[in-house]
Parts: sequence; structure tokens; C-alpha cells
Amino acid sequence: MEESTKTDAMIGRLQREIAERDSFIQGTVANAQDAERDLTGSEQELITEARKRIEVAEEQADTLQAASDRSRQARQKAADVQTQMAKMRHEVDHGEIEYRSAGEYALDLYQAHFHNREAAERLEIFGRAAAHQKTGDNAGLIPNPIIGGVLNFIDSGRPLVNLLGPRPLEAATWFRPLVTQGTSVAVQGAAGAAADEKAELVSQKMTITRLQANAVTYGGYVNVSRQDIDFSNPAAMDAVINDLASRYAIQTEAALGVSLDASTSTNVGYGASPTAATIRTAVWTAAATIYTATGGLGQVVLALSPGRLPVFGPLFVPIVNVSQTGDGLSAGNFGQGLVGTVAGVPTYMSAGLGTNKAFVFSTAAEEVYEQRVGTLQVTEPSVLGVQVAYAGYFTPLRVVDNGIIELTAT
Repeated sequence: MEESTKTDAMIGRLQREIAERDSFIQGTVANAQDAERDLTGSEQELITEARKRIEVAEEQADTLQAASDRSRQARQKAADVQTQMAKMRHEVDHGEIEYRSAGEYALDLYQAHFHNREAAERLEIFGRAAAHQKTGDNAGLIPNPIIGGVLNFIDSGRPLVNLLGPRPLEAATWFRPLVTQGTSVAVQGAAGAAADEKAELVSQKMTITRLQANAVTYGGYVNVSRQDIDFSNPAAMDAVINDLASRYAIQTEAALGVSLDASTSTNVGYGASPTAATIRTAVWTAAATIYTATGGLGQVVLALSPGRLPVFGPLFVPIVNVSQTGDGLSAGNFGQGLVGTVAGVPTYMSAGLGTNKAFVFSTAAEEVYEQRVGTLQVTEPSVLGVQVAYAGYFTPLRVVDNGIIELTAT
């Protein structure tokens, strides 16, 4: 009954979530319609994510509802069978036999001695002791099945790496040219004076420096016995390789987080007791600095570590209203990746960021380079083992410091 209650509770939660997501979609569309405008790119992305979640929730709810119905039918059928068996036992055995006193029992003994059939039947039923055979008596016949794949609670997502898009890494060391001073154009002639056809034009040389980057290797290996490979089910080798690949993803996302945190630009505070207004102001302030540094190149995004979601999330609930101007972060999206928008800026959560970190940055201010080696295997005949490794080369490159601004609780 407890499992049934949990199933019904989960069905109810999924139905409520479907209603909330649908309300969010309708609200977002209504907001755009009231303003007589098209949906923005971030609004379209949020609606798409909401629809995907609705489809997943509906599929899960249908599956759980069908399972719940089948369970109820099975329990009802079992109860009906139990009732019929109890009825048959009562008809055959006339119910359980209970002697109210030693004298009543002695009387049946006496009557049975003189071939009283009913007394003899009562004594037989009373003294009947069935041998109960349980699973512990048949350990040799009970299998130990393993159901489903290996449970491994690890999130191998790389939301920020995927957002930037890894560029090919083709050398151990390479350089990225960067303009530090551009040319100049001005009015011909003295400042403020009328244009002079023969006056000298302004002249300024272009200065181009270069940023150096070096390939960094990430990897790990495990030595697996041949017996573990041959006799495990699910396959131990698959589990090991998948785990190594996941750990590689986690480490490379964390390397990008360290690179973002190394920016020397001035931090922007949103206050020790933040409100939606102070956070929105901090995001706009950071965006202005980023524009100056990058000339508007790239997309401005907000990246939060898991510890910042409880701070930002409650202040930007996914309900479209005037005070929020369409912002919204949903606790249902409490996972790596896009979780909503703040001040119209797409907001991503990444576990690769440092504890309680928040950054506003342009995708033009940071680059990532990668070349995956992938899986390598070698057999060790002397110990009947297989050594498996997973590796890759990964390097983040910070291009413009002021294109990356940290938001702090000050």
C-alpha cells in the first residue's frame, strides 16, 4: 500500500509540473502578445525546454498510471482469491477448531474413541500442523538477478564547454593573435576647425600581440581482470570506460571554471542581502563593461555554480509579470545547463564552477580547445588482465579579462 501511495504521489507531482510548465508557456506567449512583439530567442529556447519537459512528464505519468492500475487490479484479484480460499476452507474444515476448555477436548477424545465421525474430524483439524516451506529452505533454487544497468550518480554534463564550442587542438603550443591597439580615423584638420583639404589626416598604427596556449592532457586508467570482463553482467568494462569518460568531462568543465575565475577584471556586487532588483542591476552593469571590452562580439551569458541557485532562484520565479520583465528560474531545472533567464540574459548552471561562484561573460571572451584521445586498451597476458585508459587534450583560453565579470555578494 505504501508503494501505491508513493506512485500516486509521483503521478500527482508530474501532473502539477505539467500544469506549471504549460502555464509558463502560456504566460510567456501572452507577455509577447501584449507587447505586440515576437518571442525573443531566449523565450523560444525556454518554451522549447518547457515543452520537452512536458512530453517527458506526460510519458512518465502515463507509465506510472498504467502500472498503478495494474497493481490495483492484481491486489483486488489476490484479495478475491484469498476470500474464496477462506470460504472453501470453512466449508471443508468447518472453520478453525478451538476448545474452550480441557473438558471439551476430553469429551471429543472420548466420543472419537467410540467412532464418532464429527469428533474425530474436529480432533484431526485441531491437531493438523502443516509444514511451511520458505525461500530460506531452497537457497539453491533462488537466483540472484541483477536488474537494469549500473547505477552511477555522476553528472558528466559540460554546459559551458558545449556553450563555447570546443575548437580543434592541433599542436602542443599555439598562438592566438589579439589586437591591442587599432588604427584611428578623425575629421581632417585641427579639432573643431573647418575641414582643410590639405591638412594632415590622423594616423595611428595597429598593434597586434598574441596569446599563447599549451595543450594540457587529462586522463586516467584502470587495470581490469579478464575474469571480471568475461563474467560480469552488466559488463564491467563498459561501466569502467563510461565512468572514465564522465570523469574526463567533469575535469575539463572544472578547468574552464578555473579559467573564468582567473580574470583580473573588477567584480560587480549584488549585495549581501540581494533582491531581484540588485541582481538585475549587477547583471546590467557587468554587461556594459563586457560590451566595452568585446565590442559587442559574442553572446552575454550568466553562469552560476550550484550554490548560487538557492540565492538567485527564489528571486526569479518562472511567472511572467511586470516586475520581473519575463525573467524566470525554475527549480525543476535544478541541473547543469540552461535554467532560465535573468534580466533577459540566458542563465546556465555548471558544477564545474567554484563554490558559490557567479559570472557574467561574453562567449567571445573565452575559448576552449580540445582533442579527445578517447579509449586506449592493452592486454597483459602475464596477469590475464586488460589495462584501459581514457584521455584527451583540453585547454581553455581567456581572451579578454573585462569580458568576464564575477558577481559577488557584496
